[in-house]
Amino acid sequence: MNAIDTLFRELRAAKRKAFIPFVTAGDPDLGTTTRLVTELSRRGASLIEIGFPYSDPIADGSVIQASYTRALARGVKIDDIFSAARSWSACGVPLVAMVSYSLVHHRGPERFVAQAKAAGYSGAVVPDLPVDEADTLAKIAADADFKLILLVTPTTPRERAKRIAQLSTGFLYCVSVVGITGERKALPVELADQLRWLRTQTDLPLCVGFGISQPEHVRVLRDVVDGIIVGSALVRRLEQIGPKPIEAVIDEIATQAHALATALTHDQ
Repeated sequence: MNAIDTLFRELRAAKRKAFIPFVTAGDPDLGTTTRLVTELSRRGASLIEIGFPYSDPIADGSVIQASYTRALARGVKIDDIFSAARSWSACGVPLVAMVSYSLVHHRGPERFVAQAKAAGYSGAVVPDLPVDEADTLAKIAADADFKLILLVTPTTPRERAKRIAQLSTGFLYCVSVVGITGERKALPVELADQLRWLRTQTDLPLCVGFGISQPEHVRVLRDVVDGIIVGSALVRRLEQIGPKPIEAVIDEIATQAHALATALTHDQ
């Protein structure tokens, strides 16, 4: 069984929720990414999403765009990320790639899926792949027991959302807000209603991302989701490397991640 399916089956049996932090591969270097993945797995991560740097991100806000730019400036390549991931997968939690379909298409979908799985990834979030064009990659992924995770946004028409839920595997990535990634002070009040409706349409775990940055956000969502995804709130701290030692920044990220993970099960 795929590690993502196993994870959510175990979490549901224990009545727990998944904490999914996002890390950019190679920012500021792959060695630091390795240390971050290891520390996050120790501090409450259920699954870790690894961003593949791309020069023209579709849905990413300024924090993650800057992170991708720093990684690309250091010359990080897909093959480097696959090589490093072999050690990341030893951390004991599933890994999911966040990757533009442009990168998948350029490498070839069958080759990308095979290499990603061999490197230790259990699936991929492909944010710029329209559901109308996803059948080929969905079949390749299904044949390899590799999860293809698609996104539903607040503006997705319901008939289209049903199709996305039918084609997605592993979990459904539910975008909390209209717009790009980035920290928000508050989440939309209508988000809970959308999640309740999606729950009537699919048995897939529902995981919410975009804008989640505070324990208060987590506590609002935890009764209506199967997991939360946090990116910008953690990644922005990588900008401090230089003025601050890498060890201090990693500890700050891990401490913030632990607070968010703890909010999934505790009020304080």
